Amino acid sequence: MLRLELEEGRSAFASLLDFAARANPKRAFLFLSKVLGKHYPSIPSEMVSVHRQLAATVPDAEGPVVFIGMAETATGLGQGVFEAWAHAHPGSNPLYLQSTRYRVPGAEWLGFDESHSHAPRLFLHLPQRDVDRATLAAATQVVLVDDELSTGNTFVNLVAALRRVMPALSRVHIATIADFTGDRRWLLSERMGIPCSIGGLLRGAWCFEHRDDAGPETLLTNSAAQCSAGHEVQLEDAGYGRLGRTTCVSLPKGLVERLAGEPVEGATLVLGTGEFMHAAFALGRALEARGVDVRVQSTTRSPILLWGAVGHILAVPDPYGEAVQNYLYNVRPGQYARVLICHETAPNDPLMQLATILGARLIHFTSDDHAEEIPVC
Repeated sequence: MLRLELEEGRSAFASLLDFAARANPKRAFLFLSKVLGKHYPSIPSEMVSVHRQLAATVPDAEGPVVFIGMAETATGLGQGVFEAWAHAHPGSNPLYLQSTRYRVPGAEWLGFDESHSHAPRLFLHLPQRDVDRATLAAATQVVLVDDELSTGNTFVNLVAALRRVMPALSRVHIATIADFTGDRRWLLSERMGIPCSIGGLLRGAWCFEHRDDAGPETLLTNSAAQCSAGHEVQLEDAGYGRLGRTTCVSLPKGLVERLAGEPVEGATLVLGTGEFMHAAFALGRALEARGVDVRVQSTTRSPILLWGAVGHILAVPDPYGEAVQNYLYNVRPGQYARVLICHETAPNDPLMQLATILGARLIHFTSDDHAEEIPVC
């Protein structure tokens, strides 16, 4: 049984979050975000509002600021908050990084654990450009971005790793949609050994009591075992955050105009793949600004059960080459008049299969100024 007590944001809860059951015996429930663009179809303009609100919680700092988006779920949120903060602070030159489940060949990395996850090992690669390395070393504040904060264990692990490469670090700020640390909130600074502040749209605490007769949980063990049997994958980086970036994502010239000008009788879904979420958001936002009825979402390797806010589950192939099942939630084949799949990996059979299942088109992003539509065989 899950008990939730809200201190702040009660009126906003229904528009931001819902509940789902996870196929994970370590933590059998999920606060499912409606504005994240991950497990639930999200409206780009509502996502922008969340990015701006979270960026506004970041305290002023002397010196550079580093933003880190947390894989897998919050890579898009992290980059959105980074961009919103950069727009509000012109000339500040912040640095954005994302954690990842994958290794970039030849790049140095820090490792840390997300203990409650079905795939606990995470990597944070160090920037390759000297100027970005200098920014990382000189930064006095790091902003860690995730969709939900409960125990803070993952962030404690990450900060311990960061302090080895950020000698000037004097403050941690956590930007999160939901802060559920409750009376443990004030312990984070002590656990990190550094002042830590939290900015969230919701604030409260939860308590979970395991019950053997709770319906969805009886399916957890086998499902989780099937989804944790992956192997380490190396991935060439397309320049969207794993190795650091200091600029906002832009889109190739002509792409938005071409897609916005197409006649579509119904809604468009712009679908990211796994950690590659932000380019899909940027494309969806640009199409919405031109009057297109659009939703943004992403595939995921996170196993969730058919219950609560999850009304449909589609098992989909994995384009990253892992031995791990991927999923798409709350999307049925034929539900959208047009589906655009944004991907960073080279075209492969799993992507072709996914496009065929959804009747979708593939758009391969290799950089800010180049995206190629791939014919679906």
